[in-house]
Amino acid sequence: MAGIPSINCRLLNSLRCSLSASTGSGKNMWKPAIMFSSKSYSTLDQVEYEVKAPKYHKLDTAVPEKTTLTRNDALKYYKQMQQVRRMEAEASKLYKEKVIRGFCHLYTGQEACCVGMNDALHEEDSVITAYRAHGWTFMKGRTMTEVLSELTGRKSGCSQGKGGSMHMYGHEFYGGNGIVGAQVPLGAGIAFAHQYRENNRVCVTLYGDGAANQGQIFEAFNMAALWKLPCIFVCENNGYGMGTSIHRASYSYDLYTRGDFIPGMQVDGNCVVTVREAMKLATDWCREGKGPMLLEMCTYRYMGHSMSDPGTSYRSRDEIQEVRQKRDPINGFRDKIIEAGLATAQELKEIDLSVRKEVDVAVKSAREDPEPPLEDLAMHIHSTGTHGVPVRGCDLMTELPSN
Repeated sequence: MAGIPSINCRLLNSLRCSLSASTGSGKNMWKPAIMFSSKSYSTLDQVEYEVKAPKYHKLDTAVPEKTTLTRNDALKYYKQMQQVRRMEAEASKLYKEKVIRGFCHLYTGQEACCVGMNDALHEEDSVITAYRAHGWTFMKGRTMTEVLSELTGRKSGCSQGKGGSMHMYGHEFYGGNGIVGAQVPLGAGIAFAHQYRENNRVCVTLYGDGAANQGQIFEAFNMAALWKLPCIFVCENNGYGMGTSIHRASYSYDLYTRGDFIPGMQVDGNCVVTVREAMKLATDWCREGKGPMLLEMCTYRYMGHSMSDPGTSYRSRDEIQEVRQKRDPINGFRDKIIEAGLATAQELKEIDLSVRKEVDVAVKSAREDPEPPLEDLAMHIHSTGTHGVPVRGCDLMTELPSN
């Protein structure tokens, strides 16, 4: 963290050993942290981190059993996951107050998926996803203000208030899409564009377990494999498609094998480091010209399918609580990096506080910023170069200016 003086760790460890020898195991024995201004900060730069082994399908390579997790990355991942969760918590409140209208599908519980995958991508790699898009929109460079303001239909939103929950876009982010599974063939098309341009980029194409049985997905698999497209198909399997468990909707629910001839991995989607390592393997595979790969990220959504779904009629509260206690991506990661010595509880509390302040500013904009004017109704219908072309309104007599 900024403002913390650097320490010679070898000298510090020697000093600890000397003090431990002189004080024994009493209360005065040094702890694995240094005190500055009544706040404790970690001194470790990196640790060896155990990766949860995925399951593999037709794959002759594997993610490493252990990897390096740096202190900077640990703090970054923790903050990003907290930002996504806090942002979604505020979106839930705004919806319940009827400040957000229409559809609203929250990403709460799936934070490790977008944070881990995005960290393994290059800035110019592409992402396209379904309607549960808020977390990915933020990870692809949009601010919390732009996300929340879009949800409330404000001009400051990432789609200038015209897209809402399902239609958010950013740099090399082709949005959330409202039609179940329809983004998958679009993602294959984006990957084809990268291959055609020979730019060594990949496209991450996301869908949910509820879309996994859509026919167009298998058509996209076939074309991507036939042409060896640099496409990473990712099923964010949160256990339920709308209100139906995957075990009731699919005869075969090992979704990572659904590509048949496409190699796949089933990954613990609640471990941000495991997600990162799996995505690194997948991107390397695609950049080497080996064709597509299919990843199944096993995760969980705490909220209902959408805000109109309480999420308790088809699953028990005990089930949700058990996941929160045993598999929560944020709390689990928090405990591990504290135990490993990469961060202290005090540091993470400071991050929590900074995230709350950041979200409060975004919420203020989402409540108070102006809505787009009527003149924006036909905005972006035409591409650049056709500025001013009239667009027919709701009847033959009304024309709207495009801009």
